[in-house]
Amino acid sequence: MKRFPSTGNPIYPSIALVLFVILWEVVVKVKDIKEYVLPAPSAILNEFIKSKDLLLSHSITTITETVLGFILGVILAVLLSVIMSNFKIIRSIFYPFMVLSQTVPIIVIAPLITIWFGIGIVSKLIVCVLVVFFPVALSLTEGLNSYDRDFEELLKCMNASRMQIFTKVKLPSALVHFFSGLKLAAAYAVMGTVMSEWTGAQKGLGIFLTRSMKSFKTAAMFADIVIISLFSILLFAIISIIEKKTIKWELKG
Repeated sequence: MKRFPSTGNPIYPSIALVLFVILWEVVVKVKDIKEYVLPAPSAILNEFIKSKDLLLSHSITTITETVLGFILGVILAVLLSVIMSNFKIIRSIFYPFMVLSQTVPIIVIAPLITIWFGIGIVSKLIVCVLVVFFPVALSLTEGLNSYDRDFEELLKCMNASRMQIFTKVKLPSALVHFFSGLKLAAAYAVMGTVMSEWTGAQKGLGIFLTRSMKSFKTAAMFADIVIISLFSILLFAIISIIEKKTIKWELKG
């Protein structure tokens, strides 16, 4: 059977990105597009240099909120998923609400949370936890209930404990689902934090973006967006590396 070439080589997307940036720069210069409409990449780079201290300060705030919210969201998701996998009555109560929650956009909930909990770090953590919690909980719950029943019966015949069945059967089969949920949550965690900062904050990339927009500082907005994107990619990459180290047998199979 013919095998397709690997798509994991970073050279090709890197070349495409460089060509895109060059084309962007040329088009802006040739068409003489105003900076407040579409800044050239060189103008965005200049904004990075000019506002590096301010961008760093706001970035630290957003990164701190995101990391804390991500960790809390994952812990809560794992706890509830394990409970639901062991107690069907708990699963039947909470699982439908977890699915239903995904139909409500976080942009609708974020302003309410800001009103209820203020513009401090608490509201940012709550929004981030909500964004992270549901994809991880849904994926892990599904994974913990998709194990090999025959293997479970075999271990029961060997007088295995519930903990042994969980660690030897349920958990290994759930790891792929768990990391899928983690990567999805990583892609949205920074977005959730920034969105909560839009609705009210003292510091953070979200409030920096709002202030830049009101001042028509488009280059600053692009600089902010680049940082948000890079941090999301970094978080996703870290989880992908951990996944490869943790479930090598799945990737080899």
